[in-house]
Amino acid sequence: MRHRLRGLKLRARRAAGSASGVHSSRNRGTGLEFAQHRAYAPGDEPRMVDWKLYARSDKVFVREAERESPLTLWILLDASGSMGQADAARPDWSRLDAAKALAAGLAEMALAGGDRFGWVTLAGDRPHLLAPGAGGRQRDRLWLEMATVHAAGGFPPPPRWAPLWDRIGAHDLVVLLSDGFDPQSVDLVGRLAAAGREVLAIRLLTVEERDFPFQGGHRFRDPETGDELPGDGASLRADFLRRFGEAQAQIGAELDTRGVRHVEYVLDEPLDQPLRQLFGGKA
Repeated sequence: MRHRLRGLKLRARRAAGSASGVHSSRNRGTGLEFAQHRAYAPGDEPRMVDWKLYARSDKVFVREAERESPLTLWILLDASGSMGQADAARPDWSRLDAAKALAAGLAEMALAGGDRFGWVTLAGDRPHLLAPGAGGRQRDRLWLEMATVHAAGGFPPPPRWAPLWDRIGAHDLVVLLSDGFDPQSVDLVGRLAAAGREVLAIRLLTVEERDFPFQGGHRFRDPETGDELPGDGASLRADFLRRFGEAQAQIGAELDTRGVRHVEYVLDEPLDQPLRQLFGGKA
């Protein structure tokens, strides 16, 4: 997927001291906003020369600009039991598998931009954190961590969230990868957003949840509670799609209200699609 992410950059809308921007910065370099002139030095790129000033003064100066400074990205992965769900047509591609692939894509975007990234697994009794870092070795750590993660149990309860408040900085970017079914996942990112963090969410859905293609007798099972509901697929379809659509709209409205930008991703869609929706790249 790496080649499909070319041109995408991690962007935080809440730059320090500003309501807009990419990365907050006080470094000078070749960024977007003009900072000052300085005398030309060997090795400076010709495009940096202020040719209008040269025409007026016969002296060669280059334009320095505010340079985007490194961002810290936190990838929050919901690994509760429902994330292990996959479609019958592709049982080897679960929500969790897609979430791991999206996490890898986010890490590649961070690497390309010189940004730092950390990782939080959300499942069971408490969150598991991998401290932020940069470079290829951090990517290797992420891959090793992901290999050990399996979908099981429920979402960590609020009393166990304290390490996130301690570690996620005020100007860090947070991306949640989750189905959003557990209200606590929405509450967690809502609290982070209320505390001034820039929070995004990718909500992962199966193809069967979108299309409900079942025919004949079927036994539907909740992957977290184990509860089962037998029924005829065709007769249940219209009611399921209506109720599921209403539930998804409610989750979306809650995220909107709490200031969390979000997109939906269905397991048969291109993996770069939700990242392009969030970070403004062209398809």
